[in-house]
This record gives sequence, C-alpha cells and structure tokens, in this order.
Amino acid sequence: MSWLTNKFRVLTSFINFSSMGKIAASVVIVAAVLLSFLGMYWSNEPDQFDVVATAKEKAAERGYLNNSKKLVVGYTTASTLHSIVETLLDKPGGFISNDILPPGVFMDNMPAWEFGALVQSRDLARAFRKEFSRSQSQSTEDVNLKIAEPQFNFDTKSWALPSSESEYRRGNKELMEYLDRLAGPSNNKAQFYARADNLSDWLSDVNTRLGSLSQRLSASVIEDKPQLELDENTRYVRTPWSKVDDVFYEARGTSWALIHILRAVEVDFFFTLQDKNALVSLRQIIRELEATQSSIWSPFILNGSGFGVLANHSLVMASYISRANTAIIDLRRLLEQG
Repeated sequence: MSWLTNKFRVLTSFINFSSMGKIAASVVIVAAVLLSFLGMYWSNEPDQFDVVATAKEKAAERGYLNNSKKLVVGYTTASTLHSIVETLLDKPGGFISNDILPPGVFMDNMPAWEFGALVQSRDLARAFRKEFSRSQSQSTEDVNLKIAEPQFNFDTKSWALPSSESEYRRGNKELMEYLDRLAGPSNNKAQFYARADNLSDWLSDVNTRLGSLSQRLSASVIEDKPQLELDENTRYVRTPWSKVDDVFYEARGTSWALIHILRAVEVDFFFTLQDKNALVSLRQIIRELEATQSSIWSPFILNGSGFGVLANHSLVMASYISRANTAIIDLRRLLEQG
C-alpha cells in the first residue's frame, strides 16, 4: 500500500502545481490585458486648449488682470509655453519618455510625440532668454529665464536623481516667476519686446525644425541611391521602417505645440504683424498645422509607396509640414522687408 500512497502524493502534487501554473498564467494574461488598455489610454494625445483663456485664467488666479481684462504684452506667449510644459507633465500617464516600468517602457509613439512638443518648448524658451526679454544684444539676461531655459534642455531619459519631470517643473516654476514679474507691480519688472526682428529670429529656428521633419517624413519612401546630379558621394538616407511611426508622431507633437505658440504670437505680436501686413501669412501657417492634427483612423501608421495601394501617412504629414514651412519663409520675408 505504501507505493500506492506515494503515487497518490505525486499525483496530488502534480495537480497542485498544475493549478498554481494556471493561476499564474491567468494573472499574467490579466495583467497584460490591463497594461495594454492602460497603454492605449496613455497614448491618447492631449486636446488643444484656448491660449487666451488659459492665460487669462492664470493671470486671474494671481490677481494680474486689469479692469479692462487685458493681458500685458508677452503674457499670452509665456503662459502658453508654461501650459505646454505643464501638459507634457500632467497628461494621462505623465511624462512617459523616461519610464522604466510597463506599459510606458514599451511605448514609443507617445514619447516621440512628447519629444516633438518638448523641442518646440526648448526653442521658445531659448528665444525668450535670448531675444524676447532683451532690448538689445548688450542688455542683461532675465534672472528667471536664464535658469528656466537650461532646465527644459535636461535629458528626457533620466528617471531619478534628478528625474526629467523634476527639472522641467523647476523650469516651469522659474517661467511662472517671470510671468509674475511681467504682469505684476514688481520693482524688478520683467520685459517682453514684441519686435519684428525678434519674431523673425525665432521663426528661423522653427523653419529649420520643420524642414528637417519634412525631409525625414518624405524619406519613408526614398531609395538609398547616389544623387549623381548633385554629388557622387551624396545620399538621401531612408527612414528605417521601425522609425517611421516615431517620426510621424514627433511631427504631430511638434505641430501641436506650434499651433498653440503661433496662436499666442498672434495675440502678443498683433500690431507688429499688422504693421507688416503679415497676419494673413501667420494664420495660413496655423491652418496648415491644424490639418496635421486630424484623427488617425488606421490602427497603424501606414507606409505605402508614393502611388501604391496603401496610404502613406508620412507623406501626407510631410505635405502639411512643407506647406507650413513655405508659409513661414514668406512670413519671415514680410517681417524683414514688409
């Protein structure tokens, strides 16, 4: 009977082990499903916001709206920069680019979107430090902006000691102090100079960024072959298939940020743009960029050939980006010569 008892014990142990294995497998499957749904929720791009209403809300909270409910020149643009960075940090899932745990560590589209918006934030912060807040090249840098601008350039992949989020929040804190000095009755009042040359200098950076994005988007279908009519050593490098969606979402994030910034620029540089007959050109740029934010109905970013059966989302995006970039060149010409 002892052998029968031993076999019964072995069989019981096997059944228990098998049950535990099934439970473990079920837990893994449920966790994977939940993380997948959480990842999809975190992948939703933030909605656009009203730059003027948001700026007025910030000013009202801090008691800086005057009786006419008008904002001081420069407040809307600086507030928009603050709100863009705030959105990157506080959207669903927070700032995902530096995540080391699932589902964030497995996501690539949203980090690419974040990077596109962050680059525009960095460029605008640099413009505030170098141009918008200074009357001339020999004037002193703003005490808050010279701290804020480097903070926004902190590594996007740092998750601790310090984390990317903590550095960006510090930059936003300094930016808010600049806003307080710009609108408040401080003796050390901040400045904002809405001049055509300042705006043109910043647009030059935007011009370069969009040109690079347009090239990378178009390179999703370019063959890697020598361009002999230019230089036998010159090659157009095709965007790797694994990076096509990343470049696409970087362009979406870039455009999302630029739409808000340009709407704010229209408010703060209104008289400058009007004097240069450039308002129509600015609004044309905004319209082209707004088209990049249309809903994506495909579950994947398709990369069909130029005239193939399948669509090529990158080429469509490149078309809007290129048109906006051309309008920026026209706008800069008006600002410089108009």
